[in-house]
Amino acid sequence: MCQHQPTCPSAAATDREAARVLACFPEQGWSLLCNGVIVFEDTGELLPDGSSIAPHRGPARHALVA
Repeated sequence: MCQHQPTCPSAAATDREAARVLACFPEQGWSLLCNGVIVFEDTGELLPDGSSIAPHRGPARHALVA
């Protein structure tokens, strides 16, 4: 699917979020990557095979200060 050089990570790779953005819809909170992965604003992901990855962001920055 990816035509970039060097090729972007596949949807199965652990660094799949490093692929280039093909379409971005910030008003809806999601972006389509060139490897077919849809990434959501809350860090969740929808993979091309229909499986999903739960949001996986770390703790809020202000929580780390306390």
